[in-house]
Amino acid sequence: MLRTRRRIAIRIWLLFTGAMLSMAATSSLDASAHRSSASASRAGGHDVGASRASKRRASSKKSSSTRRTKCVAAARGGKRRTAGKHRKTGKSCVVKKKTSRTKPSVSPKRSGSGPASSEPGGSGSSPGQPTTPSEPTPVSEPTPVSEPIAPVEPAAPFRFFSPTSFWNEPLAADAPLDSSSPAVMGALDAEIAHGKETGGAPHTTISTTSYSVPVYTVPADQPNMPVALHNPNLVPALESAWSKVPLPANAQPAAGTDGFLVVWQPSTDRLWEFWRLVHGAEGWYAGFGGAMQNVSSNPGVYGPEAWPGAKAGWGASSCSFSMVGGLITLEDLQRGQINHALSLSLPNVRARVYSSPAQRTDGKSSDPLALPEGAHLRLHPSLNLAALHLPRLTLMIAEAAQRYGIFVCLTGGLNIGFYGQDPTPTGTNPYLGPGGYFEGKPPSQLMALFPWNHLQLLKMKLHRNGSRRRNGSRH
Repeated sequence: MLRTRRRIAIRIWLLFTGAMLSMAATSSLDASAHRSSASASRAGGHDVGASRASKRRASSKKSSSTRRTKCVAAARGGKRRTAGKHRKTGKSCVVKKKTSRTKPSVSPKRSGSGPASSEPGGSGSSPGQPTTPSEPTPVSEPTPVSEPIAPVEPAAPFRFFSPTSFWNEPLAADAPLDSSSPAVMGALDAEIAHGKETGGAPHTTISTTSYSVPVYTVPADQPNMPVALHNPNLVPALESAWSKVPLPANAQPAAGTDGFLVVWQPSTDRLWEFWRLVHGAEGWYAGFGGAMQNVSSNPGVYGPEAWPGAKAGWGASSCSFSMVGGLITLEDLQRGQINHALSLSLPNVRARVYSSPAQRTDGKSSDPLALPEGAHLRLHPSLNLAALHLPRLTLMIAEAAQRYGIFVCLTGGLNIGFYGQDPTPTGTNPYLGPGGYFEGKPPSQLMALFPWNHLQLLKMKLHRNGSRRRNGSRH
């Protein structure tokens, strides 16, 4: 029994020992096989692994290059650099830039881009949108700085004659007065007051549709026609100047016995003006007038420089001032400001004497207190016009009289008045009606409110004679 047990125990030990030896042999064989396989892989499979790694790196570089190309194109196209992420990678769209030792400048912020950072490595993406930390700072392309645009200034008002003309130069506040100013202006004030009290002459007014001045502005291709001059033997140079006048066939002189009319041709810088212009059976003819070349540089009075062969004394006015110099034009009224001096006609003008820059006179009054033609008046420079609460047109005239003054240049019939451009060539009358320049009032009412008693007479330079026979104007 004991022997049997020993035999069983020996067999169990032998089986266990055999199993252990078998397992050890198997492990040794597996390890040897693994070492052989690894050695073979290192010896024969190195190129394949390297090729696969190289392909992975190339694919990554290609993807990154494509991503950068798309980002740059989007940035140049005005799109946001960081508007979104690439679908596959989930990375933000950035533009790489080579690093430099110099400090990067801050690019101007372009419309549509996210906030830019001046710090190296700062983010250029939109707020709340992360970027990959390992990627460099996005840098936008510099935007060209455009030149500042100058403000558009309103066009300067058109004015006849030279900027330094006596019509166009503002008066100095301390312009010297004539020694006779108190007495002469006092006589004018008394005359105006008498007319207001009696309701008779003289009235103060502004002439517009009669005894005024229609201005025909004509183009360069306006056909020319002759205008005959009464008594041409007296002024042959004027007859020659009127041989070719770009006068419209349908032109209409101003109503009234004066028959004023002006032709203005900007393309040639020439002007023609007529007194008592008539269109008869044999064509156009006029009693007197003038012609002027180089209007834009002329002082605004007829003299030898006005036209080849001209002499002092030409002109449709009785003092040789051009009729358009002191004319209140339709453009003045449209702009709401008169930027030049004014013309004034008086019923009583001093005889046989005139003041520069006038060239002649047709005055008939022997009263030593009567104003001579060419006299320069102004409203007192310290007069507060705003405090007078004048009608719009009256205020415009008063402002011009204060800044530039008033020239006596015509002998009127019964009235004292200014000249407004005759609107006949336009086919309308902008003076009339509630919305017109007269505000539905008669012009005499508007001019009665003008501060006549604040006028001053500036220093005069008087000349005697120089008169030319010509019938006076009428209002």
